[in-house]
Amino acid sequence: EIIGAESLGVRGLCCFVETRERNILIDPGVALGYMRRKLLPHPVQIAAGEKAQKRIIEAWSESTDIVLSHFHGDHVPLADANPYQLDAGRLIGLNHEVRIWTRDPAHFSLVEQKRAEALAAILHVRLISAEGEEHGPMTFSGPVPHGQANNPAETVMMTRIEEDEVFVHASDIQLLDDETVSLIIHWKPDIVLAGGPPIYLSRLSEDQIKRAWHNAERLCHAVDRVILDHHLMRSREGLEWLKRLSSETGKSVMCAADFMNKSRLLLEADRERLYERMPVPHGWHEDYATGKTESRREARESNE
Repeated sequence: EIIGAESLGVRGLCCFVETRERNILIDPGVALGYMRRKLLPHPVQIAAGEKAQKRIIEAWSESTDIVLSHFHGDHVPLADANPYQLDAGRLIGLNHEVRIWTRDPAHFSLVEQKRAEALAAILHVRLISAEGEEHGPMTFSGPVPHGQANNPAETVMMTRIEEDEVFVHASDIQLLDDETVSLIIHWKPDIVLAGGPPIYLSRLSEDQIKRAWHNAERLCHAVDRVILDHHLMRSREGLEWLKRLSSETGKSVMCAADFMNKSRLLLEADRERLYERMPVPHGWHEDYATGKTESRREARESNE
């Protein structure tokens, strides 16, 4: 079950995997893109975020294992969450027996270290270093680049889960590092959920786009079911990218919404259009941030 991703209306790459003996929740965080084109999230997207957060909290309660690939705000609950992220305080007292697996703290950035310490303190849990380890059906990678392999402070951990099939979760790899994609292929997955390239960013070079395309083709030729989402779906160009990839590889490459048999909701990409179609009253976001019930009800109703 994919709970949160850009094609489902929110930032993230959260999923819930059930095996015979484990319930594994990966990257239980949500964000909405605090500011895009000088606009805060539209109430329709905020409602989608509330829905995703509710399901994450339910899945947290049901989990035997929780995996945190890295500590960016769209992948983990935060002690200092903004109004559109998952507040770690909402998880206090839930599921004391759950095992929480993370990267080696030696590979945390300073911000990640502070977030990890705050999360452990507020939930009264121990975070287990998992890089390169195996535990039951789960195998964890060592640190792999968050995008290109030129910033050792920005790494993520991938997860392989094997039972009847092999599933690989590859958050935020952006398909920009050849060795990372080679490791995924070496793991011989039947299905891969990966973060695609951030083609919405003007700083992404032509060489990087070509590399991501080449690595996407490699994945498609090696893996039966490929799901690409996250950064890729922050613009409508991502849909065209997937369509062309499917055409040229002969594979039906999916986004998260496709996999979940849901309508594609690129709410961040469509933010300007949403504001044009459904103007937001002045002060709405301030009211929402302070918990006024009218704003929260309107957000829910906008998503119905």
